[in-house]
Amino acid sequence: MAGPIAPHISTSGAPQSKGIPRVPREQHKEDGVSRMQFLLDLRRRGINDVAVLRALDEVARERFVDDRFADDAYADRALPIACGQTISQPFVVAYMTGQLDVRPEHKVLEVGTGSGYQAAVLSRLAREVVTVERYRTLADTARARLAALGYDNVDVIVGDGFAGVPERAPFDRIIVTAAAEEVPAVLTKQLADGGVMLLPLGPHGGMQYLVKLTKTAGKLARETLLAVRFVPLVPGQAREL
Repeated sequence: MAGPIAPHISTSGAPQSKGIPRVPREQHKEDGVSRMQFLLDLRRRGINDVAVLRALDEVARERFVDDRFADDAYADRALPIACGQTISQPFVVAYMTGQLDVRPEHKVLEVGTGSGYQAAVLSRLAREVVTVERYRTLADTARARLAALGYDNVDVIVGDGFAGVPERAPFDRIIVTAAAEEVPAVLTKQLADGGVMLLPLGPHGGMQYLVKLTKTAGKLARETLLAVRFVPLVPGQAREL
């Protein structure tokens, strides 16, 4: 649900995923050249994690955008989806996924399901993905789409992203796909010791930065990664839509 302001940041490596349900690769609408270029562009910009690149290759991005944008699915830009939201550009998805450093044994919480694309990518790397969406329309569509495509280790929940999912905590990794003005303490409490949380921080309409929090012995270490621009993280569940 965003775009970066600064380019070319390298990511850390991660092992090949094991024991995770695989979704058969389907024929993409693209002729193969655009999808190949998409992966080459990610490598050129520093995304070299083999597991992350494989996950991105396995997930047909055009299945997560409106049909009228299918030809632009692999373009490196955010695209509009329902409820005034967006699907983040591929570089942002790849970069955040790499920084999250997801392992096959991990349980991941995503705040902001959107189209379900980020959750699908994470599902190729993690044991389980729990994703929360405040808009029922988006949640229902993403749930049906993920089920139809065979992503069986993703659970879509309609709710308040600020509240997380305490009954399913702790989570090894937490990723927030909308910008908060400060770190939500409720979410950090749901992060397991040794866990990593990734979120954009900053004022709505102002400068925002992608921030990585690592929890050790109950304390949070903070690392600022790059400047970004995300839609705002809004508390509560939407009454309409």
